[in-house]
Amino acid sequence: MNLDKQLIDQVRQIFASLLHTYTIHVSCDTASEHGKESISFYTDFSSASDKIGLEVSAANSDKCLATIMRDGTPTGISFRGIPGGHEFSSLLLAILNADGQGRTLPDKATMDRISRISGELSVTVYMSLDCTNCPDVVQAFNQMALCNDRISVETVNGQWYQPELEALGVKSVPTVYVNGELLWVGKGSMGELIDKLEEKYGTDSSASAEAPQHFDLLVLGAGPAAASAAIYSARKGLDVAVVAQRVGGQVNETQGIENVISVTQTTGEKLAHDLRSHMEQSGARIFESRTITEADLKGEIKRIVTKSGEIFEAPRVVIATGARWRKLGVEGENDYIGHGVGFCVHCDGPFFKGKDVAVVGGGNSGVEAAIDLANICNHVDLFEFLDTLKADTVLQDKLHSLPNVTVHLSSAVTKIEGDGKSVTGIEVRDRESGEAKRYNLQGVFVQIGLLPNSDLFATQVATARGEILIDAFCHTDVPGVYAAGDVTNVPYKQIIVAMGEGAKAALAAFDDKLRY
Repeated sequence: MNLDKQLIDQVRQIFASLLHTYTIHVSCDTASEHGKESISFYTDFSSASDKIGLEVSAANSDKCLATIMRDGTPTGISFRGIPGGHEFSSLLLAILNADGQGRTLPDKATMDRISRISGELSVTVYMSLDCTNCPDVVQAFNQMALCNDRISVETVNGQWYQPELEALGVKSVPTVYVNGELLWVGKGSMGELIDKLEEKYGTDSSASAEAPQHFDLLVLGAGPAAASAAIYSARKGLDVAVVAQRVGGQVNETQGIENVISVTQTTGEKLAHDLRSHMEQSGARIFESRTITEADLKGEIKRIVTKSGEIFEAPRVVIATGARWRKLGVEGENDYIGHGVGFCVHCDGPFFKGKDVAVVGGGNSGVEAAIDLANICNHVDLFEFLDTLKADTVLQDKLHSLPNVTVHLSSAVTKIEGDGKSVTGIEVRDRESGEAKRYNLQGVFVQIGLLPNSDLFATQVATARGEILIDAFCHTDVPGVYAAGDVTNVPYKQIIVAMGEGAKAALAAFDDKLRY
């Protein structure tokens, strides 16, 4: 595989400011097709900077492994198979981050937390070059390797090593193994991945307690509603802290966005990037990769505590924590997530090429998923709990035109079955006749909506069906606490609506500050 001259020139500009010297050591069967591709790729890549050298060693193995060294010392980062496609950015950032550059570097508190993770951890990340969620997970673990020399990371191009994935039963990416044991499947933020490592391997707890950090306003979450609240508040001159797992929230999982007024087309990734840039330019301080574990909102000063022990305090709080994918909650679902049960068709659909799959959910997301899968799968069964589909008419028309899609209404999925490694079928009950039927298939994509991320605040503010109750000004029933976006009972869970609600919450908070 060769890199074109224009791309090499772009890489040359990116690496113009490198301070250290790097060596990419490629170990492969130099006579094999994959070996030749790897050597060609890294030869072109290393030509982009005189700070990057290339060493090739012949190996009697089908594993083409490229290891990155900095000033002659291993960084703990390696790639098996060419990191092209979406993963090319992971290769670029591996070197930039090793050099102390790149906007994606974790802040000091997060770096300290990573450095305290216990054990010698050998991480393997299986990814696909077509996966839009994979780079976030790959880059997060690469950054962990740079912060903790007891962590090493090998990113594997799944397309090159299909037999290995099949032997492990991997049918979803990204899939992460640590020391040979399954750790994680699917999308994940830096904070979520750190949480999981700490939970499984422990952490050095000798660090001293954090002193509280004081602000004028805390914004919890970093999606469209949170970003809007933060920007409006910072523009009013307030000292604003945005505390969240990941900037963008659910937006990061959206491919194309065409209904943000005046922006005819964008992507979730770009919108998340733009939200971050706007918040930073406004003066809001972003504390990303944080998991909030405690919230005391009743007093005059509101207090938030994160899993790492950081404490944030302010007289006012905007809760904009968004929502998450809703699960079926049936037997077998959790057992086969990443092994036949998935939520992202764009990432995991290619693993089911030529196979039979099910989509559960008849709203827009479910019907769109079925349409996408029909292009690559042998057959798609769509199951809807109600007696009618809820998707837009244009989507339903397209769905019904496809010869390899069968729609089942009034159908309740009651069980997901498998052979211990992957899904082999599902059990469905007809809600009208009561008859149960088994469908033989290899994949199940769950598309049944979202759940508000309000669990932590359920005892602090009034909720209904998990949604935080607000008035027309985004007030909750607790003075000084506001809420906005998908976590609330506001109708229509749309990006543009969330942005407006975030602005309302910020303006209400500022107005209350002046009046009370």
